[in-house]
This record gives sequence, structure tokens and C-alpha cells, in this order.
Amino acid sequence: MVEWTEQERSIINGIFANLDYDDVGAKALCRCLIVYPWTQRYFGAFGNLYNAEAIKTNPNIAAHGVKILHGLDRAVKNMDNIKATYAELSVLHSEKLHVDPDNFKLLSDCLTIVIAARLGNSFTPETQAAWQKFLAVVVSALGRQYH
Repeated sequence: MVEWTEQERSIINGIFANLDYDDVGAKALCRCLIVYPWTQRYFGAFGNLYNAEAIKTNPNIAAHGVKILHGLDRAVKNMDNIKATYAELSVLHSEKLHVDPDNFKLLSDCLTIVIAARLGNSFTPETQAAWQKFLAVVVSALGRQYH
């Protein structure tokens, strides 16, 4: 079980309270698919992913980016039990979708970059520490079924 300080909870909730899901979700997933092109194999049904411009303008990718952020909402609302919150999602990604669990970390890194760019000077070392702790717990929970 992860222990959260009130400051960490406040930081995480603050980030999500001001998040533009349409913009941030799309940018984070696009970045992941462009920088780590092998991750595209899970999105074959999403249409044209042949180059960076096609990925950035693909409405299916943008919509899935928003879906990912709404999935993270569940973790924010259940910070004391993220593992149980993501149990079914872990099974889905492991047993049905066969997603490489390392990809969760890659996407979390891309999300961190997008959030940091949005927050600018407000993305302090304390903010980064809380944010990365949160994402590490989420990544661990999503990868749980693989262990």
C-alpha cells in the first residue's frame, strides 16, 4: 500500500483539476506513438499511423488519449486503492490486448513531458516527485497481472 501525504494528494488533484483532457491526452499518446513507434502495433485498427503528421491528426488517437486520462481519473479518485481499481484493466491489457507492460512506463513518461510543458515553472521538483510517484503506482497496478 502506498502512503500519500496531503501535499501529494493536493498536487495530484490540482493537476487533474486544471487538465485539458482533449489536448493533453492526444499530445501524450501521439508523442508515445511517434517517439516509440513499436507501440503503434496495438493501434492497427485506428487507421493511418504512417507518419508523425498522420498520428497527430488521427481522431481515433486523440479520442483514445482522452480515454486514457479518464482512466487516470479513476486512480485519482481511488488513490488509496489504485491496485484494486485497475485490476480489471490490468487483466484486459495482459490477457486480451497483450500489451507489453513496458509501454505503460513509456506512456507515463510522455504524459509527464506534456504536463511539464503545460505547467512550465509551476512544475516544481515537488510537483514532479508527486506526479511521478502517482504514475509509478498506476504503472505498477496496470502491470500487476503480468507478474
